[in-house]
Amino acid sequence: MATQGFEDLDCYKLALSVFKEAYATAGRLPAHEKYNLANQIRRSATSVTLNIAEGYGRFHYLDRIRFYYIARGSLTETLAAFIDCQVAGYTTQQDLTVQRTLCHRSLQALNGLIRNTHRQRQGQNEFGDRAIRESGAEYAAWPDSIDKTSPLGAVDLAFPNPESTDPESTDPESTNREFTNNGG
Repeated sequence: MATQGFEDLDCYKLALSVFKEAYATAGRLPAHEKYNLANQIRRSATSVTLNIAEGYGRFHYLDRIRFYYIARGSLTETLAAFIDCQVAGYTTQQDLTVQRTLCHRSLQALNGLIRNTHRQRQGQNEFGDRAIRESGAEYAAWPDSIDKTSPLGAVDLAFPNPESTDPESTDPESTNREFTNNGG
């Protein structure tokens, strides 16, 4: 059998089982839960499988792990939704026991994948041990010529005449030339 990538991962196969159980449970919920609990349980279960797949497709180990952590959080959210269904009386205690066991087995497999990914450190030689981030950009909130204490500071830029808040009635001659693009 040929290797298929993420589809061969035990945690992915178990996550698919959680996914199937979540959809089956959501289908048994009453109609008034269609856009609340049913929708949420479907979305959280879907997030688990999608984040495992996306993490698997990343090169750097820290990037992979970030997606696996998101999948782990979504798996925990799915378990919480199963608990909510049981507490609300939509499922039985026996259903919850099966669902809880399934989620815990999936969590164990996912934690094993995270541990293994940490050990492999793929991409460390190319990018180092730090998370991949954008370098920090500096932003200025106010130009130096603006009165920073003015409660209408930002409005003053758009509407130079404080008496008017309608841009159509603004007098172009009263516009502060420092903020116009006409070279004045």
